[in-house]
Amino acid sequence: MLNARGRVPAWVCVSMMRPHRMRKTALVRIFYRSVTLNGNGKDGAWALRNDRAIAETVRHAQIPLCITDPTLPDNPIVFANAAFCDLTGYTEDDVIGQNCRMLQGPGTTEESVAAIRKVIASAEVDTVEILNYRKDGTSFVNALQIGPILHDDGGLMYYFGSQLDVTAKREMEKKARQLADDELLHRLRNIVNVMNVIVRMTGREENDTAALATKIGERLTALSDVHFNTIRPNTDEGTEFEALARTILAPYAPGGLVQLNLSGPAVALPAGLISPITLGLHELATNSVKHGALSVAEGRVELRWVVQDREAGRSIAFHWEETNGPPVVVPARQSGSRIIKTLTTSTGGDMAFDWRESGLIVKADFPL
Repeated sequence: MLNARGRVPAWVCVSMMRPHRMRKTALVRIFYRSVTLNGNGKDGAWALRNDRAIAETVRHAQIPLCITDPTLPDNPIVFANAAFCDLTGYTEDDVIGQNCRMLQGPGTTEESVAAIRKVIASAEVDTVEILNYRKDGTSFVNALQIGPILHDDGGLMYYFGSQLDVTAKREMEKKARQLADDELLHRLRNIVNVMNVIVRMTGREENDTAALATKIGERLTALSDVHFNTIRPNTDEGTEFEALARTILAPYAPGGLVQLNLSGPAVALPAGLISPITLGLHELATNSVKHGALSVAEGRVELRWVVQDREAGRSIAFHWEETNGPPVVVPARQSGSRIIKTLTTSTGGDMAFDWRESGLIVKADFPL
């Protein structure tokens, strides 16, 4: 907001008092006069010294901004830029003379209003998220930054408020949290199922009670260790694919490493691939120990990989194949495979499942 000399006054504020009824044109006139002159008729403290370009920038800034005058009853809005009007759907004439609470509605929480009051009382600049409403009744999550503008002597002149619509960002965060929660629940269910398989298969191997307890304890400890170590995988580049695969798969082989055949060149995984590959191998191993080759002592899993040069760059392709297990039945529900296929696609890679009766085959390709 500018005065005739290209100067910017200052402050947006939010108050809980009743709307002031003074004529809007009078409010604007008083506001401009106060930010233009001080008591000696000279340029006021908030004038932009002969820099009309900066003043015009404030008026036409894309960041929504309004300014209120706490010296008037109910701290009314005395300036609102075009971006503020675009965000809220109100015209300048609609808001001048009104208190900022006009943007509140049925979903606005008392906690957010109280937080705004606290910021104002502190006379400091701070940000509060509050649910506000446009003129048409639609809501938006407003990251509202508010603070005071002071005279040179420290006296309060105005409050400023800048608004930022973060609705889309909060929705994305909500969906991401939900996806993470779903994945965690899925993994917890799998852990319980795998524990049951380990106990059952170990029980077939050991007749001695003490030996049985020891072996079950060792295997469950190995299972828990690999989950704790990989649920938050190291995101530093340089993690070797073979080391990661062996760490994840070994605890899922009740018969020991003899059930696993891993082969391929040394290749360091970039940070962006560690999580999807970790989750993918967990899912394949879990499925195998519950329904596939690792559910029987004679079952085998072969995992081999190669590094390929393509037009789009290098990639790592791995081939997972199960043999000597029970006949494979295509699952009616494939939530696990859908999860890891989605994760693979998000990296720019591809994954295909071949539910052969003789054993599951999975082929995947990840760009390096």
